[in-house]
Amino acid sequence: MKTEQTLPTEKITANSEQLAVLKSNFPQCFDKQGKFIVSKLQEILQADGVDLSRESYSLNWLGKSYARVLANEPIRTMLSEDTEHNQQEQNKNSHNLLIQGDNLEVLKHLKGAYTDKIKMIYIDPPYNTGSDGFVYQDDRSFTPEQFAELAGVDLDEAKRVLDFTQSNANSHSAWLTFIYPRLYIAKQLLKEDGVIFISIDDNEQAQLKILCDEIFGEANFIATLSIVNNISGRSDKKHVATSHEYLLAYQKTDSFISSGLPLSDDQVSEYKYSDDLGIYRLQGLRKRGAGALRSDRPNMYFPIYLNKTTQSLSLVKIEESDIEIIPKLSDGQDGRWRWGKDTFLKKNQFLIAKKVSGRNEYDVFEKVYLETEEGKKTTKLKSFILDKECTTDNASSNLRELFRGNKVFETPKPLKLIEYLFYLANLGQNDKVLDFFSGSGTTAHAVLKKNVEDGSSLQFICIQINENISEDKEAYKVGYRTIFEITKDRIIKASEKLAHDHPDTNVESGFKVFKTCDNFLPSSNYRELKQLTLSQSDTPPSTAGFDDAQLQDILTTWKGLDKILLSENLNLVNLGNYLAYGLGHVLYLVNKSFNTDALKVLIQKLDDEHEFQVSKLVILGHHFDSKSQREIDEAMKNYNNKKSIPVDVVVRY
Repeated sequence: MKTEQTLPTEKITANSEQLAVLKSNFPQCFDKQGKFIVSKLQEILQADGVDLSRESYSLNWLGKSYARVLANEPIRTMLSEDTEHNQQEQNKNSHNLLIQGDNLEVLKHLKGAYTDKIKMIYIDPPYNTGSDGFVYQDDRSFTPEQFAELAGVDLDEAKRVLDFTQSNANSHSAWLTFIYPRLYIAKQLLKEDGVIFISIDDNEQAQLKILCDEIFGEANFIATLSIVNNISGRSDKKHVATSHEYLLAYQKTDSFISSGLPLSDDQVSEYKYSDDLGIYRLQGLRKRGAGALRSDRPNMYFPIYLNKTTQSLSLVKIEESDIEIIPKLSDGQDGRWRWGKDTFLKKNQFLIAKKVSGRNEYDVFEKVYLETEEGKKTTKLKSFILDKECTTDNASSNLRELFRGNKVFETPKPLKLIEYLFYLANLGQNDKVLDFFSGSGTTAHAVLKKNVEDGSSLQFICIQINENISEDKEAYKVGYRTIFEITKDRIIKASEKLAHDHPDTNVESGFKVFKTCDNFLPSSNYRELKQLTLSQSDTPPSTAGFDDAQLQDILTTWKGLDKILLSENLNLVNLGNYLAYGLGHVLYLVNKSFNTDALKVLIQKLDDEHEFQVSKLVILGHHFDSKSQREIDEAMKNYNNKKSIPVDVVVRY
């Protein structure tokens, strides 16, 4: 029997998680006192042929040690479900999520079940412009002595950092302290072939690029995109009317494979030939542009022979009448082909020779088909995006249309931009998309739109803090009190519009709503709880106990601890007159009044019901005395176990 807490209270240092990874993967690099042996790790790396670099570059700032502590600090809140909303017919089986709360806390709640599950993350964090309202705020309370121990810094440094975190600063250091732990956890949520996109402007772009190199790895940088979001430029700038902002893209690992955009109508019109294999366009085999000279790649300069009768191409002259074609540049210099001889022999069925217009000579062309076994031809997304549908004005206009002409959000992100990113991310049919600065809800809207238009089953997870709206804002005047209310209503209105515009399509428009809430569990020392469970005294359970709403919050919070997706519905399990909850291999006993009769029914289900495959039994320690806990644990160890599935008992407080 194992004892644990819902919200751990054990000391977590700035490097606890990283140290655990090292100990798990490289146990041979630690001595019996737990000291790390650097030379052992070097031996392992050198044995695998990994080159060691003595050069390094990093970004440091006041508050970085604090940010690292926050990244590793355990959750401090519970999760609560909006039962009324989630039980509505369109929402009850949905895997789309909208979560209200501090995104750092919510990301930590998601870690349990969603680590390595997210295909794409898009965020639009505060830009720290000086006028966007960003200030660093933190309600955590460390003493200098506590923080010095957690962060591994001296007492003077600890005092400086804590003074800084309480100063409501909006400096570069404050912004980096804010964003670091969120990106650190976001990386863990990404699948191995996942990708993250971050919108930013000049105020923090330089700092963000270096920070992302540190968190995601410089080798995993994909691109910095420039998005023209204000074609006329911003007149408030002193010297240059800025017309663009940036978008940084990073892959989690090199397992990521990008996808291109669909061809435009103009590009498709270039495919004007056809044969038995399909529609194609012609692309010259002769190399154009830089590196096109014979001297650049001598082995790619060779004659190709055209048989005029059969129109076939060959590397050898077969008949006297065969025409020799060599790669010549327009100025008469020797050029080269794009292919070598080996590639020519493998793919010459896709080549054709044609007489060059205006010249009495032939050239060789490759047939590039519009559609192949790999799918339709695409084009790469350009690093500079100039598209009127990607402007802030266009996004604002579309949002106002959705909200009956009311301007409920200052700077919404354009749907078209998110759609471009969907293509680049190469999303699969059932992938999950996360946005933890949801704002006006553009990402959720884009997911719903894509599902309707191409039959996908993408799922969104959107997080938005319960930020109040000023009374002078138009959104307040039309009834909205928080940004979260706008996010939620945007998703509902977008679903309704999509259903109206696509009446013949089954629109999966539902989503579930959750929020973080204060921890109401009695605080106890972990070791005391463990000792209590092991004690032979029949300690009574908590006399007050928890009400039904609190029990639901406990179950909702526990799902993440047991790697159950937040969107999954727990099943009711009747054990005689006792009601339990479960899903898959996990069964929860949280209600009071568990007795011997309920235990007998549980054992019978474990033995006789094929679909009842429980291997983990989680007990709410506050509602079970020590005697009951031991009785359940002994029963799980000693029953017949016809299925040979061991059942682990966990007492959780």
